[in-house]
Amino acid sequence: MKQSKIPEDDKRIVKPNFITEIIDDDLKSGKLDYVITRFPPEPNGYAHIGHTYASFINFMLAHDYNGRCHLRMDDTNPLTEKQEYADSLAADFKWLGWDWGEHLYYASDYFEQLYELAIRLIKDGKAYVDSLSEEEIREYRGTVKKAGKESPYRNRSIAENLKLFEEMQAGKHAEGSHVLRAKIDMASNNMKMRDPLLYRIVHASHYRTADKWKVYPMYDFAHGLSDAIEGVTHSLCSLEFIDNRAVYDWLVDNLFETNKPHQYEFGRRSLEYTIVSKRKLLKLVEGNYVSGWDDPRMPTLSGLRRRGVRAEAIRDLASRIGVARTNRTVDISLLEYSIRDDLNREAKRLMAVLEPLAIRISNLDEVIELDAAMWPNEINKNESRKLSFANKLYIEKTDFSENPAKGFKRLSPGEHVRLRHGFIIRCEQVIKKDSEIIELVCSYLPDSLGKSVEGIKVKGAIHWLSEIDAIKAEFRLFDRLFSVANPESGEKDFIEYLNPKSLLIKNGFVEKTVLKEAKDSRFQFERLGYFWQDPIDSKDSALVFNRIVSLKDNWAKLKTVLKTEAKVHVEGIAKDPSLDFNKEQKQMLSDILSLGIPREEAILIAQNIKLGGLLKEAIKTHNNPKDISKWIVNELRRELKDDSEEIKLKARDLANLIALIDEGKINNRIAKDVFAQMLKTFEEPEKIISQKGLGVVASVDKLEPIILKVLTENQDKVNAFKAGKTGLMGFFVGQIMRETKGQASPQIVQKLLKEKLK
Repeated sequence: MKQSKIPEDDKRIVKPNFITEIIDDDLKSGKLDYVITRFPPEPNGYAHIGHTYASFINFMLAHDYNGRCHLRMDDTNPLTEKQEYADSLAADFKWLGWDWGEHLYYASDYFEQLYELAIRLIKDGKAYVDSLSEEEIREYRGTVKKAGKESPYRNRSIAENLKLFEEMQAGKHAEGSHVLRAKIDMASNNMKMRDPLLYRIVHASHYRTADKWKVYPMYDFAHGLSDAIEGVTHSLCSLEFIDNRAVYDWLVDNLFETNKPHQYEFGRRSLEYTIVSKRKLLKLVEGNYVSGWDDPRMPTLSGLRRRGVRAEAIRDLASRIGVARTNRTVDISLLEYSIRDDLNREAKRLMAVLEPLAIRISNLDEVIELDAAMWPNEINKNESRKLSFANKLYIEKTDFSENPAKGFKRLSPGEHVRLRHGFIIRCEQVIKKDSEIIELVCSYLPDSLGKSVEGIKVKGAIHWLSEIDAIKAEFRLFDRLFSVANPESGEKDFIEYLNPKSLLIKNGFVEKTVLKEAKDSRFQFERLGYFWQDPIDSKDSALVFNRIVSLKDNWAKLKTVLKTEAKVHVEGIAKDPSLDFNKEQKQMLSDILSLGIPREEAILIAQNIKLGGLLKEAIKTHNNPKDISKWIVNELRRELKDDSEEIKLKARDLANLIALIDEGKINNRIAKDVFAQMLKTFEEPEKIISQKGLGVVASVDKLEPIILKVLTENQDKVNAFKAGKTGLMGFFVGQIMRETKGQASPQIVQKLLKEKLK
């Protein structure tokens, strides 16, 4: 197995964030020496844009740390899951660029092990078969303000529970007649811990295990235990699972002695003008509101791929929106910006006319060949193609106005425009039939190729095609599927917010040069947008082009998008929540920013006035606002259920904990253990350290023998280090931290190691 190591910041794909800090600490302290993450989609539908962010975090963190990420199909519900979905998910994630090597797993791989673990819980008196109905279970669970009450079946004997559970698996009981529950605490403040369900009866065939099983594990049971079975070190999931973490830890702690993974939650990222509910996406497909799961307007990865979006653009979006602890809605313009930014470097420039208006050049009898570049100057590619300037041309109908409004900068009677890569022309005559314009008669200026003409004022430049170069084609212009930013939050059914202009079809002409290019090439049709051939419907005899994205943001100013992008990249947020702050929160934010706290941290603290007060009080004891702020955001805040919860931690104790770190008396690893105890007992950090015998081992006399032992036992790695593999320093530090149970001073260890390894 390769060794995980802490990457240099400028080489990270995932920019430093609270998760990377956790992993860095784990590697430095020796808690682990190899990083394993996992991404566990449920195969009950197709992959969508919502999967991108979570999968990016898991796969790219593993990549950064030279670890690995597993792809695991969370297939514990036989009623909704199919092999078709599992295969499509794997194909989509492979297209996205994720690499799991041999590590493709299914939760159903572990059904036998999970069943045996459930039996163990029953035998240990920690699980029981409950025969309450679903409604009764809900009633007995209580409310947030009212404790639950125990089921009358909670105290069944171990023998009876085993017998019933085995009968459930043998198919002797009807669905809904029994469930297996953990025996935890019906009065817990966390309702998830009130005897959570572990197994239910389902008489349905599973797409992988057929009819072998009649009981199936619940998500909370299968999730953490599958992580433990696979040796996952960091189980990363979105914020809605924060309350489930207690169940996760309880199950892992009660069933595993080693390989104990831990769950960490990050804020979700939703996208404007988009839905990702599989149930609602299915409604769009089955109601024929779209042409299928791969309709280019759909937020599915197959839809985006068919539209022509490249995986590089989607990965770029995921990297831009950052990792944070709070949920955010991302402006869809940021996705469109990433697509344009990617295609600007990849797409050749050609011309197409979507709504043709014929032009006859009255003073031209020959065909003039023109050279036209296929790349903009900044891309620095010299490739070009030939354009035929002849007496029969096509321009866009919208580039001509017989009665132009003020400021119209295209062609009109008696006015001049320049043809892209060509000559200046002047409109001499408008020919109509039944009041409809059918042709324009124009003249061209022979001396105007590539230069201006004295005395001639040109209105603008327009694209065109000659009849010689033009090939018929269908153009599909896609726009946002919904007309409102959040189609799920309104009073109406989301279907009523569908954008009636999300698909427009035009029949025009494309430059014949496209026939020389690969079918999967992307093009910028000048002034119109980025296009590619539809991979299913386009044929050489009947070309069909999908517009991937327009050249400009027609919904918002690009300037705003770039400001948002910069905010996202630097702060990990897509919109500034301080815009919604009340007067007291705004004043608190101002006070915290004045302390030099980074803006994202300041916003998170100012959202909860109590946290802001704690920070201001703590710095009176120990004036290190930046480190105290980090502990409040990264450690304390995630332990609070909501902003109304009382904060019992004393500001003085938090300040003293940071002071102990600054003085070198404890390291971060020890500090986190002490902090966790402080939240339980509210004791002073010094007292906890004394009781547990904690403290940093900084003595050279104590550390040198340990260092020599580690180097002697790992002579092959010592030789590799001396040969240039300096990244092994992290391995040596980790081994020594393990030998000292995390209590060695990493700084002194590194100093001594450098001396010994010279």
